[in-house]
Amino acid sequence: SDTQFEIIKRYVLAFQASLDQEHDIGLLLTNFGQSMLMEVTKIGYEDSVLMVFHGFVNGRESTLIQHVSQLNFLLTSIPKEPDKPKRKIGFIVNWAEQ
Repeated sequence: SDTQFEIIKRYVLAFQASLDQEHDIGLLLTNFGQSMLMEVTKIGYEDSVLMVFHGFVNGRESTLIQHVSQLNFLLTSIPKEPDKPKRKIGFIVNWAEQ
């Protein structure tokens, strides 16, 4: 539901705000039989059932589309690249309309 998206958004923004200038936010995805780190740049929400995570996995641009009932991830800090500004995660409702 919309509430799930708002709760996730609140947690992500609070975690992001707690990081120092040397760290960015990452999501550790744990539902592929192995753990995978994603450097998230956007989180979207689609038709009250899908969450869309866009960012980078192993330096490659990636998008994860996941049903809200299957969400399971860990917010974690990752070292910020020294020559780039801190990332701010964008939040998008109705991803497909973007």
